[in-house]
Amino acid sequence: MKAAVFVQPGRIELTDKPMPDVGPNDALMRITTTTICGTDVHILKGEYPVAPGLTVGHEPVGVIEKLGSAVRGYTEGQRVIAGAICPDFNSYAAQDGAPSQDGSYLVPQGLCGCHGFKATAGWRFGNLIDGTQAEYVRVPDAQANLAPIPDGLSDEQVLMCPDIMSTGFKGAENARIRIGDTVVVLAQGPIGLCATAGARLLGASTIIAVDGNTHRLGIARQLGADVTLNYRDCDVVDEVMKLTGGRGADAAIEALGTQATFEQALRVLRPGGTLSSLGVYAEDLRLPLSAFAAGLGDHTIRTALCPGGKARMRRLMNVLAAARLDLGMLVTHHMALDNIVAAYELFSHQRDNVLKIAITP
Repeated sequence: MKAAVFVQPGRIELTDKPMPDVGPNDALMRITTTTICGTDVHILKGEYPVAPGLTVGHEPVGVIEKLGSAVRGYTEGQRVIAGAICPDFNSYAAQDGAPSQDGSYLVPQGLCGCHGFKATAGWRFGNLIDGTQAEYVRVPDAQANLAPIPDGLSDEQVLMCPDIMSTGFKGAENARIRIGDTVVVLAQGPIGLCATAGARLLGASTIIAVDGNTHRLGIARQLGADVTLNYRDCDVVDEVMKLTGGRGADAAIEALGTQATFEQALRVLRPGGTLSSLGVYAEDLRLPLSAFAAGLGDHTIRTALCPGGKARMRRLMNVLAAARLDLGMLVTHHMALDNIVAAYELFSHQRDNVLKIAITP
């Protein structure tokens, strides 16, 4: 089969690989649509370490090609998705309520530039096992991780569910949003846009979307933002304080992964507010004394790795099937798997107002 593999920092290439073997608890999925994520760009740049030769990608939409002998309740030929995070729900972490943290482990100091912490085994596709930018992918623990696609939903409609929608919604959920809250969402890439949509669904009455791209700010309006701020044209913290009468926002969702946006997220909060962090950070973060109120501000800082599993995927697809949300506008480009290198070039340089690229084998 054809697969996009990590070669070395700066190089992801299309190559031929053997078809995956399927164990009794696995399923073989024929990929019909997948996409590129910002985390894949971190891998491409060498900012997040994976093994050379690993197939990258973690957002699968497809059809069950083959089922392991122990998998029940599914049929070959069935349209399915699997979450980007596909944990073993028998793990301690899963049974303690944190399935995305299934099997967290360390790598030697300095290997990944992040003080010995690599990631979590809950994130397996394109991290610990071969991923989804290929013609086929092996789905581990398939009975817990495969979710049937409802009739009437297209590949593109559900393409955001495995990662982007799940992550963005988790950001809104972690922000502890209550009806009537004011929420600031910093960065309106695909995940930030889904966080904006999630904040609206959870009942926020004022959603302030921040970005430097006017096109993305326009989409944020369509997905539920009440106010948009272009950070190139204003001081974001000052504007939020004006909009809230000096009180500050109830919650801030940081969806980029930079020191600047993290600090802004802290500074726009009211005392007792919640910072929900979704960004993948490539270097150490600092907590500024004043923004952190010297540790006396009763702030809550929560981080997240997108939830996976069939129950999570079912809920997300229910939102789409019920027409509560349309994320089709996030798919801005279409490319064949044969053109994956060009797709990475386009996506990593954020040209042509790209948001998400539908990749089809």
